[in-house]
Amino acid sequence: MTATPPERADARRNRQLVLHTAMRVFAEEGLEVPLGRIAQRAGVGAGTVYRHFPSKEILVEAVLAEHTESLAAAAGRWAGRAAPGDALLGFLFEVIEKSAGGQRVCDALTADRTWPRATLAAASQRFGQALDVLLRNAIRAGAIRADVQAEDLVALAVGGAALRAAHRSRSRSVRLVRLMLDGLRAPAVTEGGTLRDTFPRRRHETAGDIVEHCVECGARLRVRTTGRPARYCGATCRQRARRRRVTGSSVPADSAR
Repeated sequence: MTATPPERADARRNRQLVLHTAMRVFAEEGLEVPLGRIAQRAGVGAGTVYRHFPSKEILVEAVLAEHTESLAAAAGRWAGRAAPGDALLGFLFEVIEKSAGGQRVCDALTADRTWPRATLAAASQRFGQALDVLLRNAIRAGAIRADVQAEDLVALAVGGAALRAAHRSRSRSVRLVRLMLDGLRAPAVTEGGTLRDTFPRRRHETAGDIVEHCVECGARLRVRTTGRPARYCGATCRQRARRRRVTGSSVPADSAR
């Protein structure tokens, strides 16, 4: 196996150093910062920056493509280590966290209609494919609402990143983002996948048959979530009603007093 020449390894390291430095500087100071400032912050000569990135536009595109590629790789890691629903939500939270500092860059790109360029478009396509896989798996597992689309998730991630960046309290912003992501979860269902009414009904029973008060004494009944709907508040009223049926009386015992 041929060893990589030291010059090539150094060049790769310098390129990554410039990229990561530019990512921080753009987030802190915006896209107006000159390349010389990025070189200074990276601790390299201006020639090193221009050798890898002849213009600021090329550097900006490379920074965004690098960020997008890293997110696409993160999607694969989440798919391999968590259940489908948790993988999708965990990935979206990571996207929001890693993108929270890039609001200035996003605003600048939104104002420029010439984006995305070829390199960024290719990275965005890989990100979209990775997101689609996570979403399909989560919906198939019944963990995420079936009406959610990939473009919804992208919009949600952009909004979540803006929320994280704008909120003064990191802990509260994280809580709000988690609440927002929880809204994607599929509604809970009972075992067997069928929804159960709050008031279970007997066979052929209509909504009008359900009573809320004891038919013998008028006391309010406790709501049951299983079994047949109650008609009496307890054994005493049930026995009174039975005696009335036997004797043929139509008046409840309490009313007869």
